[in-house]
Amino acid sequence: MRTTSIILILIFVGLVSCKQNKQEKEHTTSEKLEFIKIIKEDYELYKPNKEAKAVLILFGGYPETAEDIKREFKILDIARKNNIAVILSNFNQKLWLEENEKHKLAKNLQDIIVTNQLPTDNIVIGGFSSGGVISLLISNFIVEMKQFYIDPKGVFIVDSPIDLVALYKSSEKNIARNFSESSIQESTWLLETLGDNFGNPKDDIKKYEDKAVFTFSTNNTSNLKKLKRTKIRLYTEPDTLWWKKNRMADYEQMNAFYIKKLSESLKIKGFEKVEYIPTENKGYRANGERHPHSWTIVDKNDLMNWILTK
Repeated sequence: MRTTSIILILIFVGLVSCKQNKQEKEHTTSEKLEFIKIIKEDYELYKPNKEAKAVLILFGGYPETAEDIKREFKILDIARKNNIAVILSNFNQKLWLEENEKHKLAKNLQDIIVTNQLPTDNIVIGGFSSGGVISLLISNFIVEMKQFYIDPKGVFIVDSPIDLVALYKSSEKNIARNFSESSIQESTWLLETLGDNFGNPKDDIKKYEDKAVFTFSTNNTSNLKKLKRTKIRLYTEPDTLWWKKNRMADYEQMNAFYIKKLSESLKIKGFEKVEYIPTENKGYRANGERHPHSWTIVDKNDLMNWILTK
């Protein structure tokens, strides 16, 4: 009888233990960090099911939408693991921003963050190519305008065309060189676009300075002056051999040249949180094509650490 009682007690303890283990397992599973996906016309938002530690806002290159950013920059999984909300913007096709565009974009970003109850104390904005231009200009504007309370703690660019005067002059060289059809088409479009809006920089460079991130020829960085206390990263892959072989371009025609010069200029002007990050053989498109002008030059793990370091 006593033996039977002991056996029953052991069985009961075992059942209770199994039940507790199951409950603990179920509790752990329910705590697993997942992304809540919200798709709107202007953006896609991926936010953790727990309170996010930070918000990462991304702008794509000239024709890129949120879908393109996801394909070329596989950041969502690592952001989820680090409890970082990600906003992928469809705002694109801009080499500069007009004042009304800055107001509208800043308000839209603030509305997204407030509506979705995302943190406002650790926001990072970044972009590839022309998206990096947008990132720097809108960040400077947000910090400058007191009506907004989503000041970015960090801003980064990925091989962005930051100097409009340099773009104009480089386009003139490409057309005269007549090396590749794609280069001629892009350069013709750039000359028309910049010329129609600002004229020839030889005649009035101030119009270019007023809109550009950086004007190397005059060392103008006025559109970044509010970011002196903001941490800034400037990614680029200065593969001179690739650009010479594929575009017949000189180093002085590459985005990398002006990005490095911007870094040097900002540091001289007292911007203490600027990092110039040149890479080597990291640029590849999602289809496997080697191209130094790509999202993949960014080390995603290192970027996460940078975002979470206040």
